[in-house]
Amino acid sequence: MPASKKPPAPNPVAWLNHQPYLLLSLTSLFWAGNIVLGRYVAGHVPPITLSCIRWIGALAILLPFSWPHLKRDWPALRARLPFILVLSATGFAINNSLSYWALQYTQALNALLIQSAGPLFVALWSLALFGVRLTFAQLIGITISMSGVLTIILGGDFAALAHVSFNKGDMMFAGALAVFGLYSALMPRRPVTHPLSLIMATMGFGAALMVPGALWEFFNGVTLKPDALTVASLTYVVIFPSALAYLFFNRGIALIGPNRAAPFFHLVPVFGSAMAILFLGEQPRLFHLIGYALVLAGVVIASRQASA
Repeated sequence: MPASKKPPAPNPVAWLNHQPYLLLSLTSLFWAGNIVLGRYVAGHVPPITLSCIRWIGALAILLPFSWPHLKRDWPALRARLPFILVLSATGFAINNSLSYWALQYTQALNALLIQSAGPLFVALWSLALFGVRLTFAQLIGITISMSGVLTIILGGDFAALAHVSFNKGDMMFAGALAVFGLYSALMPRRPVTHPLSLIMATMGFGAALMVPGALWEFFNGVTLKPDALTVASLTYVVIFPSALAYLFFNRGIALIGPNRAAPFFHLVPVFGSAMAILFLGEQPRLFHLIGYALVLAGVVIASRQASA
């Protein structure tokens, strides 16, 4: 009898490419690390320079894999070049530069608190531009998960919310989040291309838009310090919250849409607090467990297929 053929080995990349909830969860994990790191290196690496190097580095990593797709899809991208430039500005240049700049002035508590408003910005932009309303399940899910975020950030003491003060860094961070909400709302209207083609085009134009700002910092004496912390920081931001996170985020939106993907923003402060426990020696408490449970429940409710 002829030898039976072995079944083909499973392809983990192909499997991951069809797991929107895992992709969006990993995106939030990487972005949480980016916020913590951005605050940690404030004053050590100039914000616009950090953002510019971040996208140039991610561009270099992805270019060998994406070049054949980009060459094939360039006519479709060029035909909608103004739209591509808007995605580049909102998703890369303005959002990232402004958020890193904001972290020069605001505390991690405030940044994480503001981050929890991400789904609301997406919903507002989707409603204002395209008339897309939140479903009841999405609204309930966002409300539940935001209550979980507040439970974690405020240590279970909601009275502390009255004593949180906001400075110019907070306003800048909120502005960056609003800009990224516009990017998220626009993504479903993207040209139909390979995901790598789109990410390369928007990333490339985004990096180009940041070059003048980085040069301005350099010629004004605001330069990065060439040491191990700078190298480690740049390595992390280039690979995880940039190359991988944006691929994962764009794919997640393509699979389930912006309003169902938006509640995953609430995982960012959850992961941020977990990082504080793991790396900064903070002790886990009951309010952490309650907050995590609320966030997870809200994300599950808001991202259900029936909520589409």
